[in-house]
Amino acid sequence: MNLIFDEVAKRILVSGELTFDTAANGIDMTEELFTDIAVLDVDLSEVTRSDSAGLALLIEWMRQAEKLNKPIRYFNMPTQMLAMAEASGLEELLPLQ
Repeated sequence: MNLIFDEVAKRILVSGELTFDTAANGIDMTEELFTDIAVLDVDLSEVTRSDSAGLALLIEWMRQAEKLNKPIRYFNMPTQMLAMAEASGLEELLPLQ
């Protein structure tokens, strides 16, 4: 999984896999990144694969954003992730755009 901030789009771009193998690293990567950004718009269009740990990571990012008192929104959630979110009832909880 890779995370970069796109200065032009003003979004955090997530690419690669959001899985059990990468989720813990994703938490570590976002702590510093989230601190430096005022509005946390997260683009998920380049996520290639996800599992339940990927959804858990999105929930954790929401907690981090709340602690920092910053809004967070998820854009372009892949179909696979959206289906998992709907099956688990999380789509109503996630700030999807």
